[in-house]
Amino acid sequence: MKTALKEAQKSFLDDEVPIGAVIVKDGRVVSRAHNTRNKTQNAINHAEILAISKACKKQKSWRLEDCDIYVTLEPCPMCAGAILNARIKNLYFGAYDKTSKTNLLEAIMQDDRLNHKTQVVGGILQEECAKLLTDFFVAKRNSKK
Repeated sequence: MKTALKEAQKSFLDDEVPIGAVIVKDGRVVSRAHNTRNKTQNAINHAEILAISKACKKQKSWRLEDCDIYVTLEPCPMCAGAILNARIKNLYFGAYDKTSKTNLLEAIMQDDRLNHKTQVVGGILQEECAKLLTDFFVAKRNSKK
């Protein structure tokens, strides 16, 4: 998760929402990425999507069955779908998305219609991950004053 936090800090410095993702296989980092939506003006350039794309290219397969993903913030529905479609074994995330009133991530990950299940563990380095996001949005608000 510390490597994912380093990726998130890159987003912060680029004036992007600071979210980082790292994909690991057999204890080794396969890929890493951070948000680049504003920089690229591409709605799908979330950290998770970019990390999955890089990992698939490196592994020469869309199936990342023996891989785990570490993300600094609870993934959105798009990213949760990509994680499932890539057949990633485990999802570890830091901060919880407080904007959701329902546990959408759990609903997506455990949907009986899907033939793959990703195990989910949240709250890893939660305080550090949440602080980076809070600091970013406080700085954004203060720059508008």
